[in-house]
Amino acid sequence: MAKPDKCISVNEAKDLQANWVSSREPAITSMRNNVQDTREFVFSVAELEEFLEYVKEESDEQDIEKPGIRIYLGAYNTMTNSNATLFMTATKGCESDSDNNYDIEPLNTITGGFPPKVY
Repeated sequence: MAKPDKCISVNEAKDLQANWVSSREPAITSMRNNVQDTREFVFSVAELEEFLEYVKEESDEQDIEKPGIRIYLGAYNTMTNSNATLFMTATKGCESDSDNNYDIEPLNTITGGFPPKVY
């Protein structure tokens, strides 16, 4: 299998992570009384494949030809010491302005790294 067109280099990924850490992590840590929050999440390949297959099948039943996946950040409660999480939801298209497909339940079976691993 060929590498997907939208892959980036390891160095580009490291730069993106460094930019996030330098521009956002201090404010989040300050808000959390100097406690770091997770900023990386792990899904198994099997979980992702299962979710993508679920989205494909449900979208086919709804006559949605090109579904997408949108990724959201979330938190388990509103307290400043709440852990961050990430969830994925199906969309009714693959463009950035596509509507979420609320007839397909999102995926949130993840493990967030704590302390977060640097990329």
